Amino acid sequence: MLNADYELIAELRVLLTKQRYSPVVIGNHCAYARGFVEYLAQQNIDVVEVTETQVVHYLHHAAALFRKRHGRSPGPYWHSIPRSGIHALLRLAQGQWPSPPKATCAADALRFAICDEYETWLREERGLATASIDALMWEGRNFLVWQFDRHGPDSLMAMTVSDIDRYMDTRSPHQTRRSVKDVAERLRSMLRYLHRTGRVAIDLSPHVIAPLLYAYEGVPSILTPDQVTAVLRSSGEDRTPTGLRDHAILQMLATYGLRSGEICNLRIEDIDWRAEVIRIRHTKTRANSFLPLMAPVGEAVLAYLQTGRPVTDAREIFVRTRAPYRKLGLLTSMVRRRLTAAGVTPAGKNGAHIFRHARAVEMLRAAVPQKVIGDLLGHRSTESTAPYLKLATEDLRAIALDVPGREVRS
Repeated sequence: MLNADYELIAELRVLLTKQRYSPVVIGNHCAYARGFVEYLAQQNIDVVEVTETQVVHYLHHAAALFRKRHGRSPGPYWHSIPRSGIHALLRLAQGQWPSPPKATCAADALRFAICDEYETWLREERGLATASIDALMWEGRNFLVWQFDRHGPDSLMAMTVSDIDRYMDTRSPHQTRRSVKDVAERLRSMLRYLHRTGRVAIDLSPHVIAPLLYAYEGVPSILTPDQVTAVLRSSGEDRTPTGLRDHAILQMLATYGLRSGEICNLRIEDIDWRAEVIRIRHTKTRANSFLPLMAPVGEAVLAYLQTGRPVTDAREIFVRTRAPYRKLGLLTSMVRRRLTAAGVTPAGKNGAHIFRHARAVEMLRAAVPQKVIGDLLGHRSTESTAPYLKLATEDLRAIALDVPGREVRS
């Protein structure tokens, strides 16, 4: 290897140490990264020019060496070990991995240009959240690939309603009405942008046909108070670092009905232990709420911070249990795992939002005003709260909710 390669491996070791990987993992990552760099030197390939295909070729090469050395094939998941070290090396060398795709034809160049401008417009002019931009960008890229593959890069100006219908036909099979409607809304956004920038002759977005949805049909199923108690009891019995973290998150979900992103973005300075107040940054409205720090929540979070949370520079309270110790991204898999462990099987959706719905319904049954419920959930209007208060007709009769001008009918 060249001196620059040795220096790159040394930088990788320093970086992994700062990210608080264990010494064993650091040694494995650096060893596999060194082997990959030696392979690149034999192939006369610069590390900054490596592509995903070349990484795949090397993993096949490394598997062959493993068979030659040990007389047997590696396990089915063995490739993930060297791949982790190689990817860490390439992120350090190239700044981003996987590297952005490069245009190989005129269609690619036009698609990349449109998508770059579209993403900037979504972020700077519309001010959308990152998750929303990612979903819109995926659909936009997919549509442009489909259109250019069929008719070429010069086909946008001549695009017709029939083209839109055929695209929707390819996206509709095996999807629910809710999913198809989401596809239609994302496609409309791209079509409006194409017309706005003069790439399409007419605005085709009104011609995108989407299925009709019933009011509030996408609201998740409700957990009963007994089921919520069972989940909290089950998670509270797990005293591992993962268990302490999950229990604290579930306590916050059950007590405040927070969104997944609001919990993942919760920072250490957001809890005022002396005043017993917690600040919530609402992901949709971008407003802040200050809620009382309830005893079960405070005790669970404190237990996690004292004995469960790994040492990290991250300011977010809830972080991964494995290095690199950065903030959690989603809570869906954790919630599903904890529901299964508690023996709770919801009839419908079973993500983190199910606790939000359950909390709203619990307060409604306790005759809490809808405005107060909306304030806790971080809604700007009572109309936003209404979907969470969908109940069976018999429950509405029992609650005798006093809403002027509205009757409960069978």
